[in-house]
Amino acid sequence: MTTTAHPPRDLRDFYENPAVPVASGPSRSLRQARMLARALGPAGTGDGGARTILDIGCGDGTAAATAAPLLRGHRIVGVDWSQDALSRARTRLAYAVRGELTGGGLPFAAASADAVLFSEVLEHLVDPDAALDEIRRVLRPGGHLMLSTPNLAAWYNRALLLAGVQPVFSEVSLRGIHGRPGSEVVGHLRLCTARALREFVTASGFTVVELRGAPFHGVPRPLRALDRLACARPPLASILLLHARRT
Repeated sequence: MTTTAHPPRDLRDFYENPAVPVASGPSRSLRQARMLARALGPAGTGDGGARTILDIGCGDGTAAATAAPLLRGHRIVGVDWSQDALSRARTRLAYAVRGELTGGGLPFAAASADAVLFSEVLEHLVDPDAALDEIRRVLRPGGHLMLSTPNLAAWYNRALLLAGVQPVFSEVSLRGIHGRPGSEVVGHLRLCTARALREFVTASGFTVVELRGAPFHGVPRPLRALDRLACARPPLASILLLHARRT
């Protein structure tokens, strides 16, 4: 079991702790960036001028920086409410601003964004419905949502549950690991299966275009080849990568 040096008083304290991971795995970030690059096309060709992409919950900016070479000519804006994360993101991104999905909402006008990257954020939210409503507000009609989140029904979680073990990605405490494999407390509140994610995004006013799988960097090395194979069947994959469009 691992514990934080100073137990957090609430979620804001937890996410402002510099020890809390704020970066996605490079493999899933690249896969997500490739999906978005295909969807947007090259900047400046035909009617495909430079597009505005919001990386909401950008963390330290690693995912957006990974995507940037595949999205040349488009403007990527990192958004996060954690000042610690933003200070790190600004070392990697030209644009990084503070914003929240709830409360006052994001600091962007309605229909002002062409795409939203939403990487490893959904599982941390108290109110995911309000978050998707706000994302839909800032996206133009037909705008792209690229969402990634851990899969509750990943191939190894199915086996762990049968053995009576807490699934990977799930947590019962912000202070330590209890009853599951792993060594990091990351603050997950909600987990989806592939089917649940599709239904949730559709009910929130989006049309699902594609659902893919991605591997998880925390899988033990001897099992990583099997984890990559599972990506061919998204309902079994470690990470779900969903592309949807605003209706």
